[in-house]
Amino acid sequence: MDFHNNGSNGWLGFRMEFLGSWFLCVSTVFMILLPSNVIKPEDVGLSLSYGLSLNGLLFSALITSCFVENRMVSVERIQQFTNIPSEAEWVKKDNPPPPNWPDQGNLELRDLQVRYRPNTPLVLKGITLNIQGGQKIGVVGRTGGGKSTLIQVLFRLVEPTGGSIIIDGIDISTLGLHDLRSRFGIIPQEPILFEGTVRSNIDPIGQHSDEEIWKSLERCQLNDVVAAKPGKLDSAVVDNGDNWSVGQRQLLCLGRVLLKHSRLLFMDEATASVDSQTDAVIQKIIREDFANCTIVSIAHRIPTVMDCDRVLVIDAGYAKEFDKPSCLIERPSLFGALVQEYASRSSGL
Repeated sequence: MDFHNNGSNGWLGFRMEFLGSWFLCVSTVFMILLPSNVIKPEDVGLSLSYGLSLNGLLFSALITSCFVENRMVSVERIQQFTNIPSEAEWVKKDNPPPPNWPDQGNLELRDLQVRYRPNTPLVLKGITLNIQGGQKIGVVGRTGGGKSTLIQVLFRLVEPTGGSIIIDGIDISTLGLHDLRSRFGIIPQEPILFEGTVRSNIDPIGQHSDEEIWKSLERCQLNDVVAAKPGKLDSAVVDNGDNWSVGQRQLLCLGRVLLKHSRLLFMDEATASVDSQTDAVIQKIIREDFANCTIVSIAHRIPTVMDCDRVLVIDAGYAKEFDKPSCLIERPSLFGALVQEYASRSSGL
């Protein structure tokens, strides 16, 4: 985009200079040919001295107009943001969840329907299922089927168009957004770190002691890395965590979840950006430290869902299959077709 803009500005500047030079030449010839009683020679010299600066003035005007136009984009976006409807209430003091909620991790979807904007087709078209506390659920399906939308609506980044979500007997639509989101753990596909320190990234609210943070770092195999840095827990983390590798960023996100001790963990293709060795470390920690938690995992690798208690196959916004992986493989199913397709691709590499 910048290359395109620079090229356009350069071409426009060239044409402006060409027109300015042509106009100056024509004006000079015209003034020279005029009789001296019509225009005095000193006036001709004065006109030419001012005319020589014409190209510079035109180019400066061009640069200024382009600069103003680019900066006005920010004003337009701010104006758009002021018209965006705000999210639901952050905290509902009259209806807080119980202190230990969710304590079981039961998750029930009742005819869940979701669309991103009014007058657009439904992305989720009426999903009904019941997940018992402690179960490990793998969510698979084709691209665009609605897998990531399911995670977004559970965190109420997108509000349901119809139906309801019940977690341990409480409809999540009745809760404040902070009360809801602070009780869940999530490991996103793209590991997100914020500018600050290791401490502020792994414990953003400052609820845990240094001992607890070090235990979490040790569990996700980052204690040696952090201890080797001069600032240790106060070591700098730049914006987006660019001074850390992708694997280390993902492990820090995992350590953040370990500190929360949530009964519900959501994983949106959490190991898609890391190597196989880091993937194995993350899977091992999840099996051991979240053994009693309810886990909903969107998987991009078929082998990662083979150990799940159940597999949910979402296709075109519908929950087409929801059963044990072994049962789905034994009979003709969408999941079985995905397994065969993955196996054939893997053998062809």
